[in-house]
Amino acid sequence: MAVLKLVVISGLSGSGKSHALKCFEDVGYFCIDNLPPAILPTFVDLCHQQGGEIKNVALGIDVRERVFFSDLAGVLERVKALGHTVELIFFEAREEVLVRRFSESRRPHPLLPHLPVLEGVRVERERLADLRCHADRIIDTSDLTVHELRELLNRQFREEGAPRRLTISLVTFGYKFGVPYDIDLLFDVRFLRNPFFIPDLKPLTGEDSRVRTYVLADPDAVAFVGQLEGLFKFLIPLFERERRSYVNVGIGCTGGRHRSVAIAGRLQESFSVLGYQATLTHRDLSRQ
Repeated sequence: MAVLKLVVISGLSGSGKSHALKCFEDVGYFCIDNLPPAILPTFVDLCHQQGGEIKNVALGIDVRERVFFSDLAGVLERVKALGHTVELIFFEAREEVLVRRFSESRRPHPLLPHLPVLEGVRVERERLADLRCHADRIIDTSDLTVHELRELLNRQFREEGAPRRLTISLVTFGYKFGVPYDIDLLFDVRFLRNPFFIPDLKPLTGEDSRVRTYVLADPDAVAFVGQLEGLFKFLIPLFERERRSYVNVGIGCTGGRHRSVAIAGRLQESFSVLGYQATLTHRDLSRQ
């Protein structure tokens, strides 16, 4: 039977549990938030049925699951008895820090939404006191920035030897249809010569070798791609140093069918040479 490594994340609201769960996802854990503890043994069985593909799991547990919450320690002991590795991490912060965080986010305390935040903090701390006693590790985030918390969890839970590769997504689009909203870096290639005005190339797309050759033979395209390659060689290590897990790159032309598609395809090859696998999506390729 394959051994499962299970990390359970719990603690006070506002202490950074949600951010911690994202950090675990970034280092390769299969993450679930608010899974009722009572069905955890069933979930472990399902992981086995996946043929060992799921080995590391991070599970977020919220005190609002109060119907199941009281027996969490017992459930974890039963999972340990099956031979799996289980670690319970309890996140907390000082009262004044939690109150300030709720104030900055303008959100009520989830446990007592109609009362002052401080009352919710104190009630939740009292209800979680017993669980805190069972914790394998207690992390106080009062004086940690989100970047410092991410670095702490990366150091302690990233699999030794696991690659720290950035996920790169290339998206082509046509400006006439609007700019994608979820883009981190945006490049406009409408300055390149346009195959749209060449009768034999107009009905084709940038995926066709003839269009691709026409676009990439443009001296401006050669210079542009060279500049982008240098830019990404500089940027990617900096993104990884900041523990960014992904970056979305938009390449736009007028219609999203010719120039942007050809340039993005060339960039995908450049990323491959650098050792990164970039996905490529053509948003407007089928539009007329």
